[in-house]
Amino acid sequence: MTQDNTLAFFQGDFVPLKDANISIMNHSFMYGTAVFEGIRAYWSEKNNEMYVFRLREHYERMLDSMKIMYLSDIKYSLDDLCRITVELLQKNAPKTDTYIRPAAYKTVHRVGPSLDNNPSDICMFTVPFGDYFHGQAGLKVQVSSWRRVEDNAIPARAKIVGAYANTSLAKTDALMAGFDECIVLSEDGHVSEGSAMNVFMVKNGKLITTSSTENILEGVTRRTIIEMAAQDLGIPCESRQIDRSELYIADELFFCGTGAQIAPIIEIDKRPVGTGTAGPISTMIKDKYIKVCRGEVPKFAHWLTPVYADLKTEIKK
Repeated sequence: MTQDNTLAFFQGDFVPLKDANISIMNHSFMYGTAVFEGIRAYWSEKNNEMYVFRLREHYERMLDSMKIMYLSDIKYSLDDLCRITVELLQKNAPKTDTYIRPAAYKTVHRVGPSLDNNPSDICMFTVPFGDYFHGQAGLKVQVSSWRRVEDNAIPARAKIVGAYANTSLAKTDALMAGFDECIVLSEDGHVSEGSAMNVFMVKNGKLITTSSTENILEGVTRRTIIEMAAQDLGIPCESRQIDRSELYIADELFFCGTGAQIAPIIEIDKRPVGTGTAGPISTMIKDKYIKVCRGEVPKFAHWLTPVYADLKTEIKK
C-alpha cells in the first residue's frame, strides 16, 4: 500500500491521502486547536482478520477531548466514528498491523486563537505500524527536566495537538542525551507519565500506577492492564501518587500505550531496574496483551472490532 492509493477520510468523504490537505491558515495548524486519537488495528494471520483494539473506548475518550476544546459541533456520533473507521480500513485493506489516526479540528481560516464561531470537522488516516520501540527488550530512560502540562494550563487528559510540544521537548532531550525515553514529573514533583505513554511500577508483586489526577492522559491501554490484572492475572493493582525515588527501588517498571504497547524499562537515571532485565510480571503482561489484541484470548474478544467480518458475510450471501 502506497500513499498514492491509500485513502483518508476528509471533509466528509473518502479521498486519496495525498489530497487530504489543509491550508496553512487553518486554525488548528496555527494554534494547535485539534484533538486526536491513536488507535491500533492488529492483523491476525491465523484468523485472516484485522482487529481494531477497543475502538469505542478510544472514541469515547476523543469525544471527551472534544468537549474540552469546544469541538463538539461535529455531526458524527460515536457509532458514526466507529463505522467510518472500519469502512476506511476495509477500503485500504491492510494486512499488517495498522495505526489509525482520527482527529477533530477547527476549520476556520483566521488569525486569532479564539475557539468561538469556529466550526469543527473530522479527518482520519491509516498507516502501517509496527513496534514503537523497534522490538527493544528493555528501555533505558531518564527523569525529564521538563514538567508535564498542568490541568489548569493545557489539560493532559485531553489529547490536544498543541500539548504535544511538551511531549516533543521531553522526548527529544532524552534521545539527545542517549536515553530511549523519559518519565515526566508533575509540577509538584510526582511521577506523571512517559513522554506519550502511561507508566506502571511493580513492587512486592503489586502493580502501581499514577492516578488520573497526576496530569496524565487516562490511557485505554492503562485501563486494559488494570482490568486484565483484576479479571485474569490475579495481580493486585493500586492507583496512587508515586514519588520519583520510588522509581529507583521498583522491582519492575514498564510503559504502556497504544503506540508503545507494553514496553519494559530496565534502567532509570543510570540505575538498573530490578535485575536490569525485563521482569516477569512486565513480560507476562506484555505477552498477554499482544495475544488479546490478536484475538487469541476469547475472554477478551469483546474488546476487538473485526474489520473484514462483514465483507466475508457479504461474500457468503
